[in-house]
Amino acid sequence: MGQKVLLSEKEINIILHRLACQLLENHLDFKDTALVGIQPRGTFVAQRLTKILKEEYGVKHVDLGFLDITFYRDDFRRGEKPLEANKTKIDFLVEDRKVVFVDDVLYTGRSIRAALTAIQSFGRPSEIELLTLIDRRFSRHLPIQPNYRGRQVDAINEEKVKVHWRENEGEDVIYLINK
Repeated sequence: MGQKVLLSEKEINIILHRLACQLLENHLDFKDTALVGIQPRGTFVAQRLTKILKEEYGVKHVDLGFLDITFYRDDFRRGEKPLEANKTKIDFLVEDRKVVFVDDVLYTGRSIRAALTAIQSFGRPSEIELLTLIDRRFSRHLPIQPNYRGRQVDAINEEKVKVHWRENEGEDVIYLINK
Protein backbone atom coordinates (compact mmCIF):
# COMPACT_ATOMS: atom_id res chain seq x y z
CA MET A 1 0.00 0.00 0.00
CA GLY A 2 1.55 3.28 -1.11
CA GLN A 3 0.44 6.84 -0.77
CA LYS A 4 1.32 10.13 -2.34
CA VAL A 5 0.43 13.67 -1.36
CA LEU A 6 -2.26 15.09 -3.62
CA LEU A 7 -2.52 18.46 -1.87
CA SER A 8 -0.35 20.07 0.79
CA GLU A 9 -1.60 22.41 3.51
CA LYS A 10 -0.70 25.45 1.40
CA GLU A 11 -2.53 24.08 -1.66
CA ILE A 12 -5.62 23.23 0.43
CA ASN A 13 -5.64 26.76 1.81
CA ILE A 14 -5.41 28.28 -1.68
CA ILE A 15 -8.27 26.08 -2.89
CA LEU A 16 -10.45 26.97 0.11
CA HIS A 17 -9.92 30.68 -0.60
CA ARG A 18 -10.82 30.18 -4.28
CA LEU A 19 -13.98 28.29 -3.31
CA ALA A 20 -14.90 31.06 -0.83
CA CYS A 21 -14.51 33.64 -3.63
CA GLN A 22 -16.70 31.58 -5.95
CA LEU A 23 -19.37 31.35 -3.26
CA LEU A 24 -19.16 35.12 -2.73
CA GLU A 25 -19.64 35.76 -6.44
CA ASN A 26 -22.87 33.78 -6.44
CA HIS A 27 -24.28 34.56 -2.99
CA LEU A 28 -22.85 38.00 -2.05
CA ASP A 29 -24.12 38.64 1.51
CA PHE A 30 -25.42 35.09 2.21
CA LYS A 31 -28.74 36.56 3.38
CA ASP A 32 -30.70 33.88 1.49
CA THR A 33 -28.02 31.17 1.55
CA ALA A 34 -26.95 28.55 4.08
CA LEU A 35 -23.90 26.28 4.08
CA VAL A 36 -24.62 22.72 5.19
CA GLY A 37 -21.67 20.42 5.89
CA ILE A 38 -22.42 16.75 5.31
CA GLN A 39 -21.43 14.75 8.36
CA PRO A 40 -18.86 13.73 9.25
CA ARG A 41 -16.09 15.04 6.96
CA GLY A 42 -17.88 17.85 5.14
CA THR A 43 -18.21 19.76 8.39
CA PHE A 44 -14.49 20.56 8.43
CA VAL A 45 -14.66 22.08 4.94
CA ALA A 46 -17.83 24.04 5.78
CA GLN A 47 -16.33 25.42 8.99
CA ARG A 48 -13.14 26.50 7.22
CA LEU A 49 -15.11 28.20 4.43
CA THR A 50 -17.34 30.00 6.93
CA LYS A 51 -14.29 31.26 8.80
CA ILE A 52 -12.67 32.53 5.58
CA LEU A 53 -15.90 34.23 4.45
CA LYS A 54 -16.31 36.04 7.77
CA GLU A 55 -12.72 36.87 8.70
CA GLU A 56 -11.13 37.54 5.34
CA TYR A 57 -14.02 38.70 3.15
CA GLY A 58 -16.16 40.51 5.72
CA VAL A 59 -19.38 38.51 5.35
CA LYS A 60 -21.30 39.46 8.48
CA HIS A 61 -23.43 36.35 8.90
CA VAL A 62 -23.33 32.88 7.37
CA ASP A 63 -25.85 30.26 8.44
CA LEU A 64 -23.84 27.08 8.96
CA GLY A 65 -25.38 23.70 9.61
CA PHE A 66 -24.34 20.07 9.80
CA LEU A 67 -26.45 17.28 8.28
CA ASP A 68 -26.24 13.63 9.29
CA ILE A 69 -27.21 11.29 6.45
CA THR A 70 -26.61 7.94 8.18
CA PHE A 71 -30.23 6.75 8.19
CA TYR A 72 -30.89 8.04 4.66
CA ARG A 73 -28.09 6.03 3.02
CA ASP A 74 -29.07 3.20 0.67
CA ASP A 75 -26.45 0.96 2.30
CA PHE A 76 -27.63 1.65 5.85
CA ARG A 77 -28.38 -2.00 6.76
CA ARG A 78 -25.95 -3.74 4.41
CA GLY A 79 -22.71 -3.66 6.37
CA GLU A 80 -21.32 -6.08 8.92
CA LYS A 81 -21.04 -3.49 11.67
CA PRO A 82 -23.78 -1.05 12.62
CA LEU A 83 -23.28 2.51 11.42
CA GLU A 84 -22.94 5.25 14.00
CA ALA A 85 -24.96 8.39 13.49
CA ASN A 86 -23.47 11.87 13.76
CA LYS A 87 -25.19 14.95 15.07
CA THR A 88 -27.40 17.07 12.84
CA LYS A 89 -27.32 20.76 13.69
CA ILE A 90 -29.52 22.96 11.55
CA ASP A 91 -30.82 25.82 13.68
CA PHE A 92 -32.20 27.93 10.84
CA LEU A 93 -34.98 27.58 8.31
CA VAL A 94 -34.11 26.12 4.92
CA GLU A 95 -37.55 26.76 3.47
CA ASP A 96 -37.26 28.87 0.29
CA ARG A 97 -33.52 29.45 0.85
CA LYS A 98 -30.50 28.46 -1.16
CA VAL A 99 -28.60 25.59 0.46
CA VAL A 100 -25.02 24.75 -0.44
CA PHE A 101 -24.08 21.20 0.54
CA VAL A 102 -20.41 20.98 1.48
CA ASP A 103 -18.43 17.72 1.47
CA ASP A 104 -14.77 16.75 1.32
CA VAL A 105 -14.80 14.09 -1.42
CA LEU A 106 -17.42 13.41 -4.10
CA TYR A 107 -17.06 9.76 -5.01
CA THR A 108 -20.13 7.75 -6.07
CA GLY A 109 -22.70 10.49 -5.40
CA ARG A 110 -24.69 8.29 -3.03
CA SER A 111 -23.97 10.47 0.02
CA ILE A 112 -25.30 13.49 -1.85
CA ARG A 113 -28.43 11.55 -2.85
CA ALA A 114 -28.95 10.75 0.85
CA ALA A 115 -28.39 14.42 1.77
CA LEU A 116 -31.01 15.51 -0.77
CA THR A 117 -33.53 13.26 0.97
CA ALA A 118 -32.44 14.22 4.50
CA ILE A 119 -32.66 17.99 3.97
CA GLN A 120 -36.36 17.66 3.11
CA SER A 121 -37.00 17.02 6.82
CA PHE A 122 -36.05 20.65 7.44
CA GLY A 123 -38.09 22.25 4.66
CA ARG A 124 -37.94 22.76 0.94
CA PRO A 125 -34.97 24.83 -0.22
CA SER A 126 -35.46 27.07 -3.24
CA GLU A 127 -32.17 25.77 -4.67
CA ILE A 128 -29.47 23.29 -3.69
CA GLU A 129 -25.85 23.51 -4.83
CA LEU A 130 -22.91 21.22 -4.14
CA LEU A 131 -19.37 22.18 -3.15
CA THR A 132 -16.71 19.49 -2.86
CA LEU A 133 -13.04 19.80 -2.07
CA ILE A 134 -12.17 16.73 -4.19
CA ASP A 135 -14.17 15.43 -7.15
CA ARG A 136 -13.39 11.83 -8.16
CA ARG A 137 -15.01 12.15 -11.56
CA PHE A 138 -14.62 8.59 -12.88
CA SER A 139 -16.32 6.87 -9.95
CA ARG A 140 -19.86 8.25 -10.08
CA HIS A 141 -22.80 5.88 -9.66
CA LEU A 142 -25.38 8.67 -9.89
CA PRO A 143 -25.65 11.69 -12.21
CA ILE A 144 -24.48 14.18 -9.58
CA GLN A 145 -21.93 16.91 -10.32
CA PRO A 146 -20.57 19.66 -8.06
CA ASN A 147 -21.29 23.35 -8.68
CA TYR A 148 -18.02 24.20 -6.92
CA ARG A 149 -15.01 21.92 -7.14
CA GLY A 150 -11.69 22.30 -5.38
CA ARG A 151 -9.67 19.76 -7.34
CA GLN A 152 -10.67 17.10 -9.83
CA VAL A 153 -8.89 13.78 -9.30
CA ASP A 154 -8.78 10.91 -11.76
CA ALA A 155 -8.44 8.12 -9.22
CA ILE A 156 -9.34 4.59 -10.22
CA ASN A 157 -11.56 2.48 -7.97
CA GLU A 158 -8.73 0.72 -6.16
CA GLU A 159 -7.29 4.07 -5.12
CA LYS A 160 -8.62 6.00 -2.16
CA VAL A 161 -8.55 9.73 -1.49
CA LYS A 162 -7.95 10.44 2.20
CA VAL A 163 -8.39 13.97 3.55
CA HIS A 164 -6.59 14.76 6.80
CA TRP A 165 -7.62 17.80 8.85
CA ARG A 166 -5.56 19.46 11.55
CA GLU A 167 -8.55 19.18 13.93
CA ASN A 168 -8.69 15.38 13.54
CA GLU A 169 -5.43 13.94 12.25
CA GLY A 170 -3.10 16.77 13.24
CA GLU A 171 -2.27 17.94 9.70
CA ASP A 172 -3.94 19.46 6.67
CA VAL A 173 -3.04 17.20 3.75
CA ILE A 174 -4.80 15.09 1.14
CA TYR A 175 -3.37 11.71 0.14
CA LEU A 176 -4.01 9.37 -2.77
CA ILE A 177 -3.65 5.86 -1.37
CA ASN A 178 -3.05 2.76 -3.49
CA LYS A 179 -4.46 -0.35 -1.90
